[in-house]
Amino acid sequence: MTKNTGLILLLYLSLTAAYANTEILVYEEQTLMLDGARQTARVPKGYRLEFLVHLDEPRMLTFAANGDLLIGSRSGKVYRLPPPYTQAEVLLQLNRYPHSVALRRNEILIAQTDGLYRAPYQPGQTKVTAESVTLLAPLPGGSGHNSRTVRIGPDGRVYVSLGIRGNCSDNYLGGSYAFEEQRGGVLVLREAAGKADWETFASGLRNPVGFDWQPKSNVMYASNNGPDHQGFEQPPEYFSRLTAGSFHGMPWFQFDGKQIRRDDCISRDPPRPIQSVTAPVATFPARNAPLAVAFIPVGSMDANLALDAVVALHGSWGMPTGGGSASRRAPKLVVVRFQENKAQRVDDLITGFQLSNGQRWARPAGVAIGPDGALYFSSDSDTNGLFRLRRVR
Repeated sequence: MTKNTGLILLLYLSLTAAYANTEILVYEEQTLMLDGARQTARVPKGYRLEFLVHLDEPRMLTFAANGDLLIGSRSGKVYRLPPPYTQAEVLLQLNRYPHSVALRRNEILIAQTDGLYRAPYQPGQTKVTAESVTLLAPLPGGSGHNSRTVRIGPDGRVYVSLGIRGNCSDNYLGGSYAFEEQRGGVLVLREAAGKADWETFASGLRNPVGFDWQPKSNVMYASNNGPDHQGFEQPPEYFSRLTAGSFHGMPWFQFDGKQIRRDDCISRDPPRPIQSVTAPVATFPARNAPLAVAFIPVGSMDANLALDAVVALHGSWGMPTGGGSASRRAPKLVVVRFQENKAQRVDDLITGFQLSNGQRWARPAGVAIGPDGALYFSSDSDTNGLFRLRRVR
């Protein structure tokens, strides 16, 4: 082997390793029987999509250390599903909206619209009484975007996301705003001397329902729903890199796919200048309603997808005038492809949930990677329940 040949080979191997997890996915169609109806999904080749169990309006998913799956819901139920996740128990029934839960230090944290709650809990426990649930720290409640997502970060701290009230509501995570108007971003819990309150982690996000940390870098990334007042093509939905103190502009500024622009829907002066706005690292077409985010750890699914982020696109409720329901954005699961800890592009993962006439048989909401390395996701309408995508070859 000559010196030049050796250098070329080393360069080739280096490039191959760098681009290994951004290879194009190959798909195949798969048929499922759901409630007596035959439905067709498009999934990555070598994977199988399965429907596991019916649930009542399930939302975010959390796996416990013992393998149990806990699921919040719009119905007020917190579900517990032990492996193999085909039978569901109601762990806790509340009168409000337990959108998501997290586990730490022998307790369960429950994110509801008006606060973060907690109760004693051990993995494997089959019941939590409503009487044992107490408020840990209040959150701005009120109308509009009423989901609250709670997660434990790699640093062991508790993070919660919440959206602004509407399209262009004058809400901001800043001390100059009244408590109930401090919405639109991600908060981190501050705990000291037996007291708990919130500090801002990232602001200027209209409705960041889902967030997760990229395993290799421990950097947080979040989905973000854009507003509806600019039509059906603008602005795109966001997939954003969040860092301590980052400002993402909404509702004062919007990213149009090329640059940050001032939005004239809100007249109040922005709390920070346009130069401080962090642009998204990837986007989805407008009206896709991105929800949960889950990074794929090394060893789960397959090596081609390691360290990429799965995002649940719920699909739009709106439609152009005269367009009919067939014009709605279709629900699907996508994967944000990463290379060297940087987002590169967005690929489809699972599609086919919406028929040609606009009717749907599922709308993905929550997403999580299970201890078995499979992908689990909830559907909170049409087919209400839990699905699994697992590798079969």
